[in-house]
Amino acid sequence: MNHPILLDFPERFETERLLVRAPQWSDGELVNEAIRESAEELRKWLPFARNIPSLEESESFVRKARLNFMERTDMVLHLFDKNGGAFVGSSGLHRIDWEARRFEIGYWIRSSRSGNGLMTEAVNGITAFAIRYLEANRIEIRCDSRNSRSASVAKRAGFTLEGVHRNWQRDVDGALTHTMVFAKVRGDEF
Repeated sequence: MNHPILLDFPERFETERLLVRAPQWSDGELVNEAIRESAEELRKWLPFARNIPSLEESESFVRKARLNFMERTDMVLHLFDKNGGAFVGSSGLHRIDWEARRFEIGYWIRSSRSGNGLMTEAVNGITAFAIRYLEANRIEIRCDSRNSRSASVAKRAGFTLEGVHRNWQRDVDGALTHTMVFAKVRGDEF
């Protein structure tokens, strides 16, 4: 296998309602605004929302995400509404294993845009992208067993619940939590 940095594939693609693209310099303000709007919903599931980042911290994160995308070590993807261009949320392919062609999809959506099927649409688009351009053999979605909304996205996108890692990690309050593991694998689901 060639080194992943040599892989050529699009940095953007579209679904029915979304433009999905790699982070760009200056996306930090859009990301920060969405985190501020959605902090109450996000903070119990995502460490980055526990303390609202400054604009500078958000821009720094976006720039690092851009570099990671270019190096193919982590692939954050930003989601924009095709009708008007508003920043909707973030997703991407994480915990990448290029030898096995295994990827994990993570995601969050700004509060004002949740409940409209946009994240399921994004996950389906990212899954198709990973299969077509990255030759994915396995795509996972992991979420806290208490996060019913995230688990619903995985189910609606056709991912199979493979199991639950019990006492997998501690939450913000120090309680042990269980992590659900959903997957699609080459030969079964695609």
